[in-house]
Amino acid sequence: MTQATTAGRAPAVSSMSVFERFLTIWVLLCIVAGIALGQFAPGVFQAIGRMEVAQVNLPVGLLIWVMVIPMLLKVDFGALGQVRQHWRGIGVTLFVNWAVKPFSMALLAWIFIRQVFAQWLPADQLDSYVAGLILLAAAPCTAMVFVWSRLTGGDPVFTLSQVALNDTIMVFAFAPIVGLLLGLSAITVPWDTLLVSVVLYIVVPVILAQLWRRALLRRGQAAFDAALARIAPLSIAALLLTLVLLFAFQGQAILRQPLVIAMLAVPILIQVFFNSGLAYWLNRRLGEQHSIACPSALIGASNFFELAVAAAISLFGFQSGAALATVVGVLIEVPVMLLVVRVVNRSRGWYECGPNPSTR
Repeated sequence: MTQATTAGRAPAVSSMSVFERFLTIWVLLCIVAGIALGQFAPGVFQAIGRMEVAQVNLPVGLLIWVMVIPMLLKVDFGALGQVRQHWRGIGVTLFVNWAVKPFSMALLAWIFIRQVFAQWLPADQLDSYVAGLILLAAAPCTAMVFVWSRLTGGDPVFTLSQVALNDTIMVFAFAPIVGLLLGLSAITVPWDTLLVSVVLYIVVPVILAQLWRRALLRRGQAAFDAALARIAPLSIAALLLTLVLLFAFQGQAILRQPLVIAMLAVPILIQVFFNSGLAYWLNRRLGEQHSIACPSALIGASNFFELAVAAAISLFGFQSGAALATVVGVLIEVPVMLLVVRVVNRSRGWYECGPNPSTR
């Protein structure tokens, strides 16, 4: 994953770990394990599902914190001072992430879930599937974008600054955008639960992560990097355990209609390619450097799926189509993003022959 830094210093980013590179395989194994466990020990998972306070499942809430906080440790909000250096790239990032991505996903969800695939999907879950896709698109990537940026030779300081800016905006914009799009999609908005989710899964983790980050950095950069290396596996382990729980509850629905996952993947795939292509092209038209266009395009294509999964469970429950839709985003994240990485790397010559070459 990534190594965070103090303000103004570029993060040292390693290549993908074994867990990250083969995340799709681990997710598939979690699907099998979760479905099997749900069939053989349904009582255990029903008991876990009942462990709720104010519609927040306590085991999942804890797992989400273990997932999210290590990732937020890597974000240096001091990098916000760097956003003016590449204002065009930042502008493209913000436009695609907040003005295009959630709304394009809502449109794609309406087209494919309520129209094209409606006859093959359970009628009582159509709204829930749409809601899950909206939640997925409304949460811009936080951690994995550092990996994708590193694999494309992206500017590390720009990558860090755009992540810090997106995370700051997400604190204030996630709930209103989700509420707006759910309302436009004729889906009842449980505002109290939505706001609780934002506080629990964005605000509180950001505060805790930044306090912990400062405490670790006081011991020196080497100690900070070593601490990140030790806790990084916990984040992936918590994600995989959450997926096992989800598929234990989703098992019956998946066994009845195994093609549901494939149908949910279609709008997600289209959205990834559309938004990454749009951001990449806009940066080229504006004359930004290739090292800026890459992370700008990649953050518009990937999602903060940990937050989306947590919000879907809180808003709609373990057995909801919304929870399943967000998990499909996890399933296809790595192979699809690696394909996008390959495209932007191979198209560098085309990109640098574009307009305004003097700005490069």
